[in-house]
Amino acid sequence: MKKQQTASVADIFARALQACAPQAGQVIGIALSGGLDSSALLHLAHAWSKEEGVALRAFHVHHGLSPNADAWLAHCEQLCASLDVPFEAARVAIEINPKTGTEEAARKRRYAALGALCAQHGVQLLLTAHHQDDQAETVLLQLLRGSGTAGLSGMDGANSAPELLANPDLVMARPLLPVSRKQLESYVEKHAISHIHDESNDDARFARNALRHQVMPVLAQAFPGFQERFARSAQHAQSAQRLLTELATQDLANCLDGDCIELARLREVSVDRCYNLLRHWFGTRGLRMPSTAWLAEMLAQLLEARPDAQLLVTHPECHVRRHRDRLYLTPKLEDLAGMRERDDANIAGLEKAGQQFQWQGEADLAFPAYGGVLHFDQAEEDGQGIDSAWLKSQLLTIDFRQGGERLKLALNRPTKSLKYHYQAFDVPAWERERLPLVCAAQQLLYAAGIGLDCHCLGSGDAPRVTLRWVAG
Repeated sequence: MKKQQTASVADIFARALQACAPQAGQVIGIALSGGLDSSALLHLAHAWSKEEGVALRAFHVHHGLSPNADAWLAHCEQLCASLDVPFEAARVAIEINPKTGTEEAARKRRYAALGALCAQHGVQLLLTAHHQDDQAETVLLQLLRGSGTAGLSGMDGANSAPELLANPDLVMARPLLPVSRKQLESYVEKHAISHIHDESNDDARFARNALRHQVMPVLAQAFPGFQERFARSAQHAQSAQRLLTELATQDLANCLDGDCIELARLREVSVDRCYNLLRHWFGTRGLRMPSTAWLAEMLAQLLEARPDAQLLVTHPECHVRRHRDRLYLTPKLEDLAGMRERDDANIAGLEKAGQQFQWQGEADLAFPAYGGVLHFDQAEEDGQGIDSAWLKSQLLTIDFRQGGERLKLALNRPTKSLKYHYQAFDVPAWERERLPLVCAAQQLLYAAGIGLDCHCLGSGDAPRVTLRWVAG
């Protein structure tokens, strides 16, 4: 019976690796902690790679959290040496975030270090030792957190995670996901594979450990084989999530107008589809997924506020704004307009009347106090622009608008207030606060987001330049 079980583990591993379609000459990496699971993975991968002629490397991350960390590193190095598998370790320092805790901080640094090691050695497929019991723990943890289908989907057999691994070319595969911990224990016992024990796995203060030692044994006694059924539930959730993602992609494409969402089209779909679409939109922008309560409150504010309201909803990583019945996600930026009111000692070169400068022919000039770069582009042969020689002779000033400024875009067009121009150019109110003006001798030359004043335009054959502001 045990022989059949061992063969089953090897066969499952081989099928999982073939599904990843490794390329000829590709190097495969192993995340090796030295524990039972990853040691079994190394043994399986070593046997398979020899048979298939595939190069294999093992990577270990030294967190330094345990007094035994040095011994674990040495054990992994010796284990790889006995199998003639190239080995490399990375030492990382853990900066603990009180909100997320030690476990999450170590996880993030571990995966970032693994991603860096893979990039360094040209590894595009990284194997981890997650198994069926890990999947069951993940599903149960997400269920306890009230997660939706995305959380209940658990772990994929293979996926890329550039935000976690900091390596967009790397695929992370879990070939042991269909295998139970009991099967791995039997495999390790049969092959006499040495391994270490991480004492932190016994600490029930960590949520996953509490489930593993206090909840899972009770479930196993009352519902034998529950891990496999949890894995099937995760597969069903993955299928449902794929359908939700497909629907969200279609809905988002229908509602998008450039980088913003048209609220009129959003109102045409059901509330559930709105939530699904917005979660997908946040995901495509790499933003943390909002809670259902936060999403409901945000949507109510956006849809019910009066049309002329300058609505702002704060997300931990961005601002959600509404302008002309369109929805925008904007980064959280410092209030640059308020910088003029600070002490001059804190802002070198920034006076209450703005920052004075002279242009000496540079292609661009950076103005950090105003949050961007002013570019000086050569005007086209027949295009409009400011006389270069005249501009070099002027003492220029950059500043935010104070109110009452007016600008004339063309000789055959009337002089209008900047507010009028911003509205005509559909510049949202929050962007206007960050768009500076350039003046010479108190004459407005250029308003970012609008253009040049026609009174400053050069004529004849003299070289001319146009101004262009780029925030960032």
